Amino acid sequence: MAAVARCMRGALRPRYPLLSFSLRTSPRLLCVVTQQKNTGQNLEEDQSQNEQKVEPSSAEKMLTEEKAKLEEQLKEVTDKYKRALADAENVRQRSQKLVEEAKLYGIQSFCKDLLEVADILEKATESVPKEEIKDENPHLKSLYEGLVMTEVQIQKVFKKHGLLRLNPVGAKFDPYEHEALFHAPVEGKEPGTIALVSKIGYKLHGRTLRPALVGVVKDA
Repeated sequence: MAAVARCMRGALRPRYPLLSFSLRTSPRLLCVVTQQKNTGQNLEEDQSQNEQKVEPSSAEKMLTEEKAKLEEQLKEVTDKYKRALADAENVRQRSQKLVEEAKLYGIQSFCKDLLEVADILEKATESVPKEEIKDENPHLKSLYEGLVMTEVQIQKVFKKHGLLRLNPVGAKFDPYEHEALFHAPVEGKEPGTIALVSKIGYKLHGRTLRPALVGVVKDA
């Protein structure tokens, strides 16, 4: 400490004789000045560090807010994307269903026209007297056999394309498959069942194309 004081007195004597004198007379003054200087430097450093600490805290707050906004926007975009995917899938399924139905029921009008031909063919077959179908009447027999073969073949074609007959004698009346022409009590028949079929019905791939015209049993 004495050496430091001597150095300071030697350096300050030419310029500051009074300060040199003070240092010579009171070495403690140098220590006080040095401590105050160091304390000021420390305060400045602490203040600078505090300012540096405050700035990152503000930046972090801004980044946090920006992150929250981006996460909210991402959530909204994700929800919209999922809804769009769901809508597109629904449209695809509906379109596929319509295409499949068009394939199945596209011949519906054509089948309805053919049903009239099948009805006429059936009536023609039924109108031939069975007792006249003998070898003695070869022409009538050949005609009847031809009608029967034609009827069998047309039913095969109908079945191949999903068109099936409805001949519901004895079945329960179903308004989706049958059309009631009349209601009448029939002995030995359960009410609500079909006693008579006036006209054969048809279904195309499970869908009623033409309801059967029937007579329904009712309570006596």
